[in-house]
Amino acid sequence: MSSTCPSSINLGSNHLGFQKLPNLARNQHFSCNFKVSGLRFGRQKCDFRRNWIGIKAMDEFSDGYSSFDEWEDSDGIGGADILSSDSYILSSSGDESDSEVVVNPIGDVDLPSTNERFESSDGALAVTAHRFSMLRRRHTTNRIQPGNIINMGLIAFLVAILLLVDWCSWRIVRLPLASFYLSRPFTISAVSALVAGWLCIPILKKFKIYQTIRKKGPREHNSKKGTPTMGGLFFIPIGITVAGYIAGFSSVEVLGAAAATLAFAAIGLLDDAFSVINKRNIGLPAWIKLMLEVAVGLGFAFWLNSANISSPYSMKMLVPLPAPFGLVHLGKLYVCLTSFCFVSMGNGINLTDGLDGLAGGTAALAFIGMSIAVLPICSELSIFGVSMAGACIGFLAHNRYKASIFMGDTGSLALGGALAAMAACSGMFFPLFISSGIFVIEVLSVLLQVSYFKTTKRLNGVGSRLFRMAPLHHHLELCGLKEPHIVASTYVLSCILAVYAGYVGLISA
Repeated sequence: MSSTCPSSINLGSNHLGFQKLPNLARNQHFSCNFKVSGLRFGRQKCDFRRNWIGIKAMDEFSDGYSSFDEWEDSDGIGGADILSSDSYILSSSGDESDSEVVVNPIGDVDLPSTNERFESSDGALAVTAHRFSMLRRRHTTNRIQPGNIINMGLIAFLVAILLLVDWCSWRIVRLPLASFYLSRPFTISAVSALVAGWLCIPILKKFKIYQTIRKKGPREHNSKKGTPTMGGLFFIPIGITVAGYIAGFSSVEVLGAAAATLAFAAIGLLDDAFSVINKRNIGLPAWIKLMLEVAVGLGFAFWLNSANISSPYSMKMLVPLPAPFGLVHLGKLYVCLTSFCFVSMGNGINLTDGLDGLAGGTAALAFIGMSIAVLPICSELSIFGVSMAGACIGFLAHNRYKASIFMGDTGSLALGGALAAMAACSGMFFPLFISSGIFVIEVLSVLLQVSYFKTTKRLNGVGSRLFRMAPLHHHLELCGLKEPHIVASTYVLSCILAVYAGYVGLISA
C-alpha cells in the first residue's frame, strides 16, 4: 500500500518540531519530497515499519547539509530519547488519501551534545578525517598561484636591473640624468596598465570579444575558451603616453617610435577584429598582413633618413658593432634591414603569444635590454623602452597563468614594431636580435617545421614533422612540460639575453 505526501521539513539552528499528522498504517510505503535548508531532495521511498520516525539534525560539522537516519539503541528502540514532550511523532492511520502533509517546527527538541554524537569510534574517525580534508582544501585554496610567483620574480629582477643602471648611469652617459631616470617611467607605466586592466577587461567581456582557440592546438588550451582578447588596446597606449609625457613630446625619436607602434597596433586590431567577427581563428589574410608590415617598415626607414635625429655620430645609416668591427655603414641596405626587423619582430612576438604570460614577460625583458643598449646614444629612447616594459608588466598582472585576458595581435604586433623602431633609430640591430632571442627561436622553429615537412614530402611522398607542434613552446607542452614551467624557464633564458644585449650595446656605443 502506498501513497504520496509532498512534505517540507525545515531544520532551524537548534529547533525542530512537528505538526500532528494523519495516522499511517504500519509497514505502509509512501513517497515524500523533503526540502532541507533550501535544498530540495528528489522523491524518496520511505518505509515506516514502526509508528515513529527519528530525525538526526547536524550542527556546524555537517558541512552545510542535514541528513536523516534512524537511531537505534540496544533495546531496538531508537530516537525516543531525542524527542521532547512538546514534539509530535508520526502515528499510524488507515487513511489512504493523497492529501498533502506539512511538517512545521512548533517546538524545541533537545539535540544530542557533541560528546554523545561522537561516542562511537567510527563517528570520531569520520569527523577527524573530515576536518583534515577541510584543512587541506583551505591550504590549497590559499596557496600562491604559480603565475604570481613567476611574476614576482620577474618584477624583482627588472627593478634591480633598473636601479643598478640608474645608480651608475652617469658613468654610462657621461651626463647628469634625473634621479630614477629609468625606474620612474617603468613604475608609472606598470601601475597605470594594472589599473587600466581592471577597468577594461569587464568591458571586453561585456562585448564578448573572446579569443578563438584552435582545435589543432594542445588539448589543455580548450579550458581557455571564452577568455577576452585585444588586451593591447589598454596597455599599448599607456606605454606610449607615459613615455611621451616624461621624455617630452618634442623628442623626434620617441614620436617616430610611437607612430610605428600605433601603426602596427592598427594592423593587429584589424586582424583581431576579423577573428572576432568570424568567430574563428582566421583574421586578415597572411599576404595582406605581410604587405602592410613591410609598408610600415619601409615608410619608417625613409622617414628616418630624412628626419633630424639626435645622434653622437655625424653620419646616418650606421650600425655600431663591438670591436673589432666598430661602426659599419650600410647605406641603402639600412632600409632593407629596418623593414626586415619590423616584420620579423612583429611576427616573432605574435608566434610567441601562445602561453599565459610568455610573450608579455619576454617582451618586457627585451625592452629592458634595448633600453640599456641605446642609453648612450639616445636617452629619450631608453625612457620609451622602459615605459613599454612597464606596460607589459602591468598587463602581466592580468595575463599571468591562468590568464584573464590575452594581448591579441593588437598587442603583439605593436610590441614588435616598438622594438624594431628603437633599433632603427639607434642602429642597435645586433643587441635587438640578442635581447629578442626567444622570438628568433620561435620563428626559426616554425620555419624549420615547414621546411622539413615539405622536404620530406618531396623525397618520400609523405611529410614528416621535426617537432610535435610548432612554435617550439607547443612542442614542449606536448612533451609533458607544464605551462608555468615553460614560461619560467623562458624568463630565465630571456633575462640572460637581455643583460648580455645591454652589455653589447654599451661596449658598442
